[in-house]
Amino acid sequence: MSLKRRIALSLSIAFSLIFGIMMFVVYISFNDFRRDEFKERFQKRLVFTVNFIEKSRDFEKEAPIFFDENSDNVLLNENIMIFNAEKQLVYSTLKDKKITWDETLLSRLDKEKTVYIEHSAPEIYAALRNINGDNYYILTSAQDVTGESKLDFLKYMLIFSYVVSILLIWFFSYYIVSKFLEPLEILKSDISEISVHRLTTPVVVKNPKDEIGVLATSFNLMTNRLNDVFQSQKDFNSSAAHEMRTPLTRMAFQLENLIQLENHSLKTKATLQQMLLDVHQLSDLTISLLLLSKFDKEGIATVYEEVRIDEVVFDAFESVHRNFPDFKMDFQIDEESSDDAILTVKGVKSLLEITFVNLFKNAALYSYDQEVDISIKETEFRIIVNVFSKGTIIPISEREKLFEAFMRGSNSQNKSGSGLGLRIVKRILEYHKAEISYNSLSDHENLFTVIFNK
Repeated sequence: MSLKRRIALSLSIAFSLIFGIMMFVVYISFNDFRRDEFKERFQKRLVFTVNFIEKSRDFEKEAPIFFDENSDNVLLNENIMIFNAEKQLVYSTLKDKKITWDETLLSRLDKEKTVYIEHSAPEIYAALRNINGDNYYILTSAQDVTGESKLDFLKYMLIFSYVVSILLIWFFSYYIVSKFLEPLEILKSDISEISVHRLTTPVVVKNPKDEIGVLATSFNLMTNRLNDVFQSQKDFNSSAAHEMRTPLTRMAFQLENLIQLENHSLKTKATLQQMLLDVHQLSDLTISLLLLSKFDKEGIATVYEEVRIDEVVFDAFESVHRNFPDFKMDFQIDEESSDDAILTVKGVKSLLEITFVNLFKNAALYSYDQEVDISIKETEFRIIVNVFSKGTIIPISEREKLFEAFMRGSNSQNKSGSGLGLRIVKRILEYHKAEISYNSLSDHENLFTVIFNK
């Protein structure tokens, strides 16, 4: 989930919770107010009834007329029952109905004097009062129809308001956050377009005083510094490699002439041949560095061409065979390859040739018989090249660092080399989105597998 959506979602959830809690508090507060107000009306009705009984000359005769005239002044759907000291019903507003009452409620009044039952339908307010020297049990019941209807209306209005408000909050949260983070989106877009070839292209700084503006300014400063470092490194590699090629070529030419034109002892000739081999190795390494300095993962794709892997393998073999005359290669195309196999990948032929040159040199140096077996298999999605040779295997403990720079295994003792060959191979294949792995089939069998994805 993007940062914009996370912020908008967090704000929306926070406001939704706060707004929901506030509405719940409003609903509970109104319900408490309704209940207190209804109870107060009950109390007023009780006082009203007590006053009537105190002032009445003939209570039982005047009560029907009085309560009929004042039936709905205070409470709606009111029912009143009045009992004398012997708990006998002396008056009830219920007519044409069988009158029943709770005897335990009257017993409670003897102890508590006043009882209010709010969690019933209808609600009941009962009291024991001494009027003109006589005890009266007064039971009043009523239903707060108006208050409950208002509470229901408030509940539906709060729910409706909450739903509408939540939708608006979520919409405007996303909109406002999008507006605030718009400079960040522009910065992200500008950064995504920057590559090694466009490090000096500055990102847009709309407001240099806010946090995003400060970030953009710092990023521009960083890319300028990186560009200086990359350019210096690239210039050094290119210049150094180019300047070294000429003297190395002269040295190789002079050593070849010296070996052929002069009569030397066997020891001297072996030494000169080893020197020539070292010069060729250094020359190949220089060429590799020069080629690698020209390309990067993004820029190399612009010079891709269709390259036949079998041609690259044979050219690499010829290159190695010049320095190792006894080196042999057994080449075959796997029978499981697809019928329309053309063994073609997109890449830079010179770099791919360096890959197999380095693998073949390792086979020539470390194999028992200076022979390498090559098998190529092409499937619908991949081309797999197996480079097999017999020799001392690389210990398992050293395989994790096999493709690191200057890594030389324990099987390379007394062998010439820089430790950069497999690192260069790994890097070239990464440029071509290919993979390489090493495996040992037995104690004396080495297998490098190169996989090209179509």
